[in-house]
Amino acid sequence: MPADTELERLYDGHAQALFAFLLNFTRNETDTRDVLQEIFLKLARQPALLDGVRDERAFLIRLAHNAAIDLMRRRGTRQKNYDQLAAESFQLFEPAASPDEQAFRDALTTALGELPPDQRAVAHLKLWEGLTFEEIADRLGLSQNTAASRYRYAVDKLRERLRPIYEELK
Repeated sequence: MPADTELERLYDGHAQALFAFLLNFTRNETDTRDVLQEIFLKLARQPALLDGVRDERAFLIRLAHNAAIDLMRRRGTRQKNYDQLAAESFQLFEPAASPDEQAFRDALTTALGELPPDQRAVAHLKLWEGLTFEEIADRLGLSQNTAASRYRYAVDKLRERLRPIYEELK
């Protein structure tokens, strides 16, 4: 097992970002917590996984992505759950002081929930983590072109969905 302090350092340094990524991907807080716990248990049991890792965050995001996909596959109800969970509203953003800004944040949260999980994952890493397409491709095990096109599709869908609200709030 890695030293407790090493595992604590990893958790303190990366758990919040991993939680946000997983919640945006799974759309389910319970699943997010389960996958996050699974990742850190795996690291506690197999400390050699970190040997030679140059970018801890990249490695952990890849572990998180793979673990979330494994969870969805194990259940065998990915599309059914996606349709149900995507319709649920999650509070991804801090509450806004302005009612107009809050309306836009709520609409953005809903629009993000309507994206397919693969597009939502790429959009999250690009917009919230500020990663390049090369970094996203590395973390999710995709080609750069696939990462870029998933992002483009996501942005196009968000733009189309949010344009009326944006125009109204202008």
